[in-house]
Amino acid sequence: MRELPQKEANLFKQILKCYENKQYKKGFKGAEQILKKFPEHGETLALKGLFLNHLDKKEEAYEFVKKGLRHDLRSHVCWHVFGLLYRSDKNYEEALKCYSQALKIDKENLQILRDYSLLQVQTRNYEGFAETRHILLELRPQNRQFWIGLAIAYHMMGKPDLGIKVLTTYEETLKDIPTKPDYEHSEMLLYHNSMLEETGDIQAALDHLDTIEKHVCDQKALQEKRAKYFLALGRQEDAEKAYRAMVARNPDNFAYIDGLRSSMGLGHDNLSTDEEAKLLDLFKELQKEYPRSNAAKRLPLRFATGDAFVKVADEYMRNNLRKGVPSLFVNMKTLYTNKEKAQAVEKLALSYLTALDKTKGFDNSGSAVEPPTALLWTLYFVAQHYDFKRQSNEALSHINRAIEHTPTLVELYMTKGRILKHAGDYVQAMDVLNEARELDLQDRFINSKCSKYMLRADKMAEAEKTVVMFARADIADPLNDLVDMQAMWFILETGESHLRQNQLGRALKRFHQVEKLFADFTEDQFDFHMYCLRKMTLRAYISLLKLEDQLRSHQYFVRAAQNAVQCYITLFDKPDGADSEEMEGMTEGEKKKFRNKQRKAELKAQKEAEEKKAQAVQEITKKGGKVDEDPEGLKYSKTEDPLGEALKFLKPLQELAADRVETHLMGFELYIRKNKLLLALKSLLKSNKIDANNATLHEQLVRFALAVQKAGSSLKPAVKSVIDKHWDTLFQGKATKDLKAFTAGFLETSKTLGSVPHLISAAIAVSLIEPGTEKSKAEAEAIIFSIAEEKYTDTRSLENVLVAQKTLKSLRSSRVQEFRIKAALWFPKATVFQS
Repeated sequence: MRELPQKEANLFKQILKCYENKQYKKGFKGAEQILKKFPEHGETLALKGLFLNHLDKKEEAYEFVKKGLRHDLRSHVCWHVFGLLYRSDKNYEEALKCYSQALKIDKENLQILRDYSLLQVQTRNYEGFAETRHILLELRPQNRQFWIGLAIAYHMMGKPDLGIKVLTTYEETLKDIPTKPDYEHSEMLLYHNSMLEETGDIQAALDHLDTIEKHVCDQKALQEKRAKYFLALGRQEDAEKAYRAMVARNPDNFAYIDGLRSSMGLGHDNLSTDEEAKLLDLFKELQKEYPRSNAAKRLPLRFATGDAFVKVADEYMRNNLRKGVPSLFVNMKTLYTNKEKAQAVEKLALSYLTALDKTKGFDNSGSAVEPPTALLWTLYFVAQHYDFKRQSNEALSHINRAIEHTPTLVELYMTKGRILKHAGDYVQAMDVLNEARELDLQDRFINSKCSKYMLRADKMAEAEKTVVMFARADIADPLNDLVDMQAMWFILETGESHLRQNQLGRALKRFHQVEKLFADFTEDQFDFHMYCLRKMTLRAYISLLKLEDQLRSHQYFVRAAQNAVQCYITLFDKPDGADSEEMEGMTEGEKKKFRNKQRKAELKAQKEAEEKKAQAVQEITKKGGKVDEDPEGLKYSKTEDPLGEALKFLKPLQELAADRVETHLMGFELYIRKNKLLLALKSLLKSNKIDANNATLHEQLVRFALAVQKAGSSLKPAVKSVIDKHWDTLFQGKATKDLKAFTAGFLETSKTLGSVPHLISAAIAVSLIEPGTEKSKAEAEAIIFSIAEEKYTDTRSLENVLVAQKTLKSLRSSRVQEFRIKAALWFPKATVFQS
């Protein structure tokens, strides 16, 4: 039955209004009322399911919607409701199918077409989006949103010229053009202009800008675009005039000053002596005109060289040290990529320190006495300088002296903690940060920083206790609240701490939480597809779409993905937890003792965890919170397909972070284990294209060559043909039998570069080419021990030395302890090397 009597038909209309007004309980009661008389009315059954969905009864909801469809398969309402149900569960593919089916029945239903277009843009089906928007425009040509929606569709398809035609046609139909600047009309015109710019016709964009000027509200954007267009068209004088006006408006905007110097022909970095002098004169002029502009004072440091740099750096540093600016070093450390500038800064800072000790001034003339705080901030700067150079003893000496000078300044303790962290003493770093936290218990930032250091030291209980100090008292589970509050730093640091402790289930749980947060960010854009068209925030909307398309290239997601892939690879390589890292290099008897000790520790930890869990469950239940049913992350650690799960993290990176070599290095690790040689080859080719000198790439090339060699005649001719085609690109013409020569060449490159990671990769490659032989082991050991040579000092970081030690363990080398002793001399404060 489809048609309802008049009374029930009116009630059905009221039910639809209840849904629109989010009165779900009232709507549900109305649906029940109709179904008492007409229990097989399909559309009412479907609507009842929709109300149940909003009342958190999903299973019943699907049951009623499907029942409604069975009774009325030709109803567009039933299909539309089914689509809405799938959409609420974020199953967009099925929702699109349902909408498509509904539109076959009612082709001109505006609401279904609108919903259909929203899903198309959400799933980035821009061609379908353009088609749907075209239909909407034909149905309601007087609706502004439909014109704008079609223009956006063409724009996002990469056809801004068609978008311009749509907007131009719409503007021609306007009868009542606002006489005064109107925000919505202004935004449309600026969006039109940005599309003209994208077509590359800069002159047309500039002419259009002149035409729309009187209608534009955002004068700042207008000025920026005009200056940009002048510069692009080579109209230097006009561009200079425009940029000077903008600098007058905001003299601290680096982009404006960069534009100004470009308009004067000084926009490149490789300046001649005359150009440098001219640019420095410009900065002096700006400093005189805008004495409070920090940008005008900071930028000369970037371009000045030699004595000119020393002069401007001297003035800049003195002023900031005198004022006590804590961020001075952070502001200047970008200059350290230039060794001459780094040495000049060091010389200046040390001369200040010497002079302040002798005469209380920045020079030895004694003509000017600086405030007492000048010594404090100079010590602070010098400590950070030495820490940046990883000269921990010098850094600690200066920061301790600063603390003696002013023992109540939180920043000093934070810097001391950072120095100790870089030196490898995570526990003492944590203690120092905790001391800093206790100096200011109201400071949430220092509380979070202290928690982070506790997690770095793998002190999970202390970290959890500290981080929740700022949580609301009425929250049942404060730690879970941090996840709800999207405190990504905490989730990541916790996951990495679990990973270091080999608690793979717990670690994976945290990394999956990060993945879910990014999925939520993607979902959050859905509401803006309609909102931005309604409010005409078009330029911001286009920026949002482009940002969302690159979202998973963010460093937080990349970190989580890399760690998750590492966990899943470990689960694949050691499914039963066989031979953990600590057991590498042990004899069978030692392994047995270690396993027994580990088993006892696990049982004890399990018992303690169960007691804590029972207590936590009791407290959370009392406060009405949700209990975590899987705190150990067994759902992830007991997966039957670890490589398949790892690929779920890798796929977004392959799409959105394809320019990062780490993405393809991870891809190789997965594909080589799945024996997908062509996909492994594809990963190697991409890695080679991004960074042919990458250290890990060489090791992977050797492993690939050995895998091809092992496959031998079992390789399919088509696969062999593709591999042969790209072989010379990757192996510089060397055949598989020449892997020794290939690695020898790589080793020479490592020595030339003075790179420790390259040495480690060469050592691994040598051990792989002739596995299990004493000769290859000795050769690999010799390569790793060569990092003691002076040429490797710059890359002999704590992280690289730890990797070298781990490599020795994996080789089952008898020289691990010998290496540890050497490492302890390089990093005397690193607890990991202390016996």
